[in-house]
Amino acid sequence: MPEILLKNADTVLTMDDDRNEYSGVDIRIRDGVIAEIGPDLESSGEVHSASGCVVTPGLVNTHHHLYQSLTKAVPGGQDALLFGWLQTLYPIWSRFGPEEMFVSAQTGLAELALSGCTLTSDHLYLFPNGSRLDDTIAAAREIGLRFHPTRGAMSIGESDGGLPPDDLVEKEQDILEDSIRVVDAFHDPSEGAMVCVGLAPCSPFSVSRDLMRDAALLARDKKVMLHTHLAENDEDIAYSQEKFGCRPGQYAEDLGWTGADVWHAHCVKLDGQEIALFSASGTGVAHCPCSNCRLGSGIAPVRAMRDAGVKVGLGVDGSASNDAANLVLEARQSMLLQRVANGADALSAREALEIATRGGADVLNRPDCGRLAVGKRADVAIWDISGVESAGSWDPAALLLAGPTRVKHLFVEGRQIVNDGKVTTIDLPKVIERQNTLARDLRF
Repeated sequence: MPEILLKNADTVLTMDDDRNEYSGVDIRIRDGVIAEIGPDLESSGEVHSASGCVVTPGLVNTHHHLYQSLTKAVPGGQDALLFGWLQTLYPIWSRFGPEEMFVSAQTGLAELALSGCTLTSDHLYLFPNGSRLDDTIAAAREIGLRFHPTRGAMSIGESDGGLPPDDLVEKEQDILEDSIRVVDAFHDPSEGAMVCVGLAPCSPFSVSRDLMRDAALLARDKKVMLHTHLAENDEDIAYSQEKFGCRPGQYAEDLGWTGADVWHAHCVKLDGQEIALFSASGTGVAHCPCSNCRLGSGIAPVRAMRDAGVKVGLGVDGSASNDAANLVLEARQSMLLQRVANGADALSAREALEIATRGGADVLNRPDCGRLAVGKRADVAIWDISGVESAGSWDPAALLLAGPTRVKHLFVEGRQIVNDGKVTTIDLPKVIERQNTLARDLRF
């Protein structure tokens, strides 16, 4: 891989250990790693001008359902609460197959890349008609984003009192066997890994207590991370108290679902004791503000979690409950919601951007990502601040207050994924055309 020099950046927000910010500096990339940051660097390799730009670490997305990119703005689910929304969409998703999984993942990943994302997780918990986790991994490899797919699962169908239809659930033994298969086939535990696999039963209301416990034991045996939905809304809390006799945090702890190798999506309704539990155990949270607004779930206590030392990252969640996968807009939304709940000084633009970069990397146990420093991975987002969005801004680094919502250039492991606002690794117009054709076919 040739050496790359990013030249003369107006501002560099490093998100390093000291939160250094630099003006008028260059960044040298060598072998997928940041080799040097400083002024007046020279290189015989590729040189990319960053003049008129703010440079940040690539953003990190900690919760997504990529397959849902095919079901944006479905009329029957537009105004539904969580459980009703799921019941509207399950019959549509049951008609998916491998192509739908692959193409929807391509589209969702491209949308993320254009919003400055270099590392994303994905929670795939249904596998109809021969679909496999392999389909989304293939899409990520083609686009070139760093990928943390999780092998999700649902095992309790409607006939057993669950929410999903019976044709979308799996036998628990089959789930565990395929979990072993995908971890053995794809998980890379090394620094700089492009693919890391986790285990992710969908939620406490779609799998059994036994599967939750067995998944935790398997994940620790395989040394991979655990992920699920938790405490998303009032219905979630009521279900946990009725079925399990406790709040979601206690249920998670009882089954081995707390610790530095665990992160939970949403956590809108965590109380003070649960926040303290997550802080003490090192459990992470994927905060999904747009989805929480879209489904009327509430405002997650991000300020309280951060103050208590809980690891918090951002998630765009599935496109069906967000209708977008723009991670920089997600960061802005997180900032605004905390201000609505706690006052205008509750979350600054810089802290919200830190959650979107370093914060997400820490949730995913990737200290090699989410910051710009010598020796860290060369995942870099370059934002053009010469446009109308930043015109008149006194602080160009306050991107979430006055800045672009689409990245100019994006590098992952030193490979350019976005150039001048266009994805370089796939024929995106052709992918979009195929995506729209598949979406039309699903309506009939």
